[in-house]
Amino acid sequence: MSTHVTEVSACSVDACSFNHDGCTAYGITIGGSDHHAQCATFIDTSSLGGLPKVLAHVGACQRSECRHNDHLMCGAHEVKIGPGAERADCLTYDPAD
Repeated sequence: MSTHVTEVSACSVDACSFNHDGCTAYGITIGGSDHHAQCATFIDTSSLGGLPKVLAHVGACQRSECRHNDHLMCGAHEVKIGPGAERADCLTYDPAD
C-alpha cells in the first residue's frame, strides 16, 4: 500500500463551488456507478467553498475496479476532473482489464 496522496492537478468543472482557479477542496472523494468514476465532492451552488488556495488531493476512491485504486486510495501520480458522462468525472479513471 502506498503512502502517496494523489494530487488533483486540474479541474475544468466551472459549476463546482470548490473550483475557482483550481480545486480548493482539501480532499475529494471519487465515486460513481459501475465502470464510471465521478467526483463525488462536486457541489453546484452559487456559494464558493473550500480553502483560500489550490491544495486538493484525493481522499478516497470508491472505484475498486480502477487500476489506480490501492486499498481504496488513488495510486495515480495525479488526477484530472472534468466533464464526461457526468458534469464532474475523474478523467484519470482506468478500469483494470
